Amino acid sequence: MREFNIGAKIKKLRLSKKLTLQAVARETGFSPALISQIENNNVSPPIATLSRIAKFFDVKIGVFFTEDEEECRFEVVRAHERKAIPRVISKAGTSQGYSYESLSFHKQNKKMEPFLLSITEKALEENTYSHDGEEFLFVIKGTAELVLEEKRIVLEEGDCVYFDSSLKHRLLSKDGTEVKVLAVVTR
Repeated sequence: MREFNIGAKIKKLRLSKKLTLQAVARETGFSPALISQIENNNVSPPIATLSRIAKFFDVKIGVFFTEDEEECRFEVVRAHERKAIPRVISKAGTSQGYSYESLSFHKQNKKMEPFLLSITEKALEENTYSHDGEEFLFVIKGTAELVLEEKRIVLEEGDCVYFDSSLKHRLLSKDGTEVKVLAVVTR
């Protein structure tokens, strides 16, 4: 698996609009330090954070996962070609206990963004996220716990859930063991 250079793409967008780190931070609600860490690829943003940044720059989230500018009408992504997004941290700078892989990164202007989430450790904090669009989660392995607003929903292997992403949400490992989830997000 290869990694994306998400930070450089965010920095390029910021510089093309002649914006400072402080201006982007002020408009997105993140700290200038976090934006800087993301731009320098020191940390990877959670999907919800990336979605908010994409919305601010008025681009689709898929822009951060593309390698080329050529539009294709379909794509095949082999298992060894998937792109890993490691070091996911919260707005506060703590580990979120998960990583994700983009399952579609050649096709531009998609209506859906598919990801494979791997929850590998118990999160130290259970902060929630919200963003525009809708989300579909399918548990492939393990037992997950979905925090959705004030509810806690246990999802076993084979279970799935579809929800409005504007609801505050967070996916956790129910018992601290590895969980694999197919996540499809729209904007």
